[in-house]
Amino acid sequence: MTDSKGRHAAGWLFYDFECRFCLAIARAIAPILVPRGFAFAPLQDPRVAGLLGMPKEELLREMRILSAEGKHYGGADAVIFLTRKVWWAWPVFALAQLPGVTPVLRAAYRWVATHRKCAAASCPAAQR
Repeated sequence: MTDSKGRHAAGWLFYDFECRFCLAIARAIAPILVPRGFAFAPLQDPRVAGLLGMPKEELLREMRILSAEGKHYGGADAVIFLTRKVWWAWPVFALAQLPGVTPVLRAAYRWVATHRKCAAASCPAAQR
């Protein structure tokens, strides 16, 4: 995988570009992840659904990570994956290793994702 500048990317973070909340989060974490080799792209890019092998409506439910090794992570699992890449975020990764914590993190992520305020009419949160 290469980013827009032709460099080999450590991974890709895909986010909902039409959701103001998601866009704000992506902009906030880009200065942390871009220097570590991550590239960012909107989930709405028509190539993403094919790349991840997912229908578009499922893609927009949560952020997605595609690692340089080709592994795909979504939602809380993507957050946990990213905490391994940022040294000061290791406590979150360590916490996620404890029995029962990852399911709680997944539930919390799903709750936030379904209650986000989106600008897009097609936002899954707006349809609930």
